[in-house]
Amino acid sequence: MTQNKLFWQTRWRLAGSYALVMGSILFFCGIGLNRAIAQAYWQTLNRELESVAGTWHDNLESNLDSSLGLETAAQQIFPSSGRQRHLVGAIYRGDYYIRLLNPSEALVTAFGIQTPKLPVTSGKVTWQTIEDAQGDRYRQISIPMHAQGHIFVGYLQMGRSLAQFDRNLAQMQFILGLGIAISTVLATLSSWWLSKLAMEPIYRSYSQIQQFTADAAHELRTPLATISATVESALRVPELTWEENQILLSTLKDQNQRLTTLVTDLLLLSRIDRQEVSLSFQPCCLNDIVSDLVEELAGVALTNQIHLAADIRLDRLVYVSGDESQLYRLVSNLIANALQYTPNGGEVKTILSVRDSCAEIQIKDTGVGIPLEAQPHIFERFYRINSDRSRHFGGAGLGLAIAKAIAQNHGGNLQVSSHLGKGSTFTLSLPLVREPDAQF
Repeated sequence: MTQNKLFWQTRWRLAGSYALVMGSILFFCGIGLNRAIAQAYWQTLNRELESVAGTWHDNLESNLDSSLGLETAAQQIFPSSGRQRHLVGAIYRGDYYIRLLNPSEALVTAFGIQTPKLPVTSGKVTWQTIEDAQGDRYRQISIPMHAQGHIFVGYLQMGRSLAQFDRNLAQMQFILGLGIAISTVLATLSSWWLSKLAMEPIYRSYSQIQQFTADAAHELRTPLATISATVESALRVPELTWEENQILLSTLKDQNQRLTTLVTDLLLLSRIDRQEVSLSFQPCCLNDIVSDLVEELAGVALTNQIHLAADIRLDRLVYVSGDESQLYRLVSNLIANALQYTPNGGEVKTILSVRDSCAEIQIKDTGVGIPLEAQPHIFERFYRINSDRSRHFGGAGLGLAIAKAIAQNHGGNLQVSSHLGKGSTFTLSLPLVREPDAQF
């Protein structure tokens, strides 16, 4: 894949797209999580500040009357008052401050953390976030104060430092940022690996198409070259005898037949791939198919001095659902392949049996056998174990590929078991169906 520029670039784009999508998802999830945590902490801080401020407001208002000012009331309740020391301690421990403003919003007094550089703000705004001269932030609440008789006397402002909140928020953002960065790197590496996994089947298909095209062109070139050479030879000789004409015409006929068979097989495989083969499924008797084919190919076996026999190990008829012509071709290809690679004096046996809920046809031969490393590839199109040997035996290498495709279209399975120099066994399994008008 790395040697193909198109696939290499596509893999980069695919991996980049994966990484970009994952990075974007992680980024926006991080932003959402940060906002959710910050909002929850902010609401908790507001509730806490409002609760403490309410306590102080109630204590101050209980000491106010129309004759006392805010400063006098504050002196009674703040540090000089022993009964309120627990409240004052809470202020100092919690980074709080309290300021009292008169009705004109001028500062009367302040207690709590040192806030000399903190600006005095309007008491009419309930919630405020303010900064001091050093840039430290504070959260502040303002509550109107009333003396007895509901007389407005000023404002109570209570604030809390946001230093701890900002530190926690910055730490959380750092952790989120680091986590997102690490996750993005891992997602990028994973995307590179996943893009390779995703493209491997496509690349294999692409390679198979390239190989198929090259093999098809090679197979077509040979008979075409033979036809061209034959015609050219005929044209160079002004007068040919009847016998010479017969030889030339016979050669042209053979090569034409070879081309016709090859093109027909290629078209069939193409239609099977596109699922355009019109199959008429009906109960088919395998007993008849096996017997007819053994009888039909007996002449070929006799010519090559091969013993061809049928072994039907059943006392009843075996039916499968399928297209009879396609099944006929499937079994015919298997038997013809066995005859082709079995030397003179050898034996080919076709065995029909039933195993579990499947009909099983085994074609056993005593031929040349198939090397172990080649067995996984023999059903590939145009595959040849040995080019010279295949040329000697003939064929384009499509028979087993067609047989495999037909078996799969019928819900069956085709396997091979072979030992080099001892022969091969092809096993075809097909689902059983009921015999017409009968029960198994």
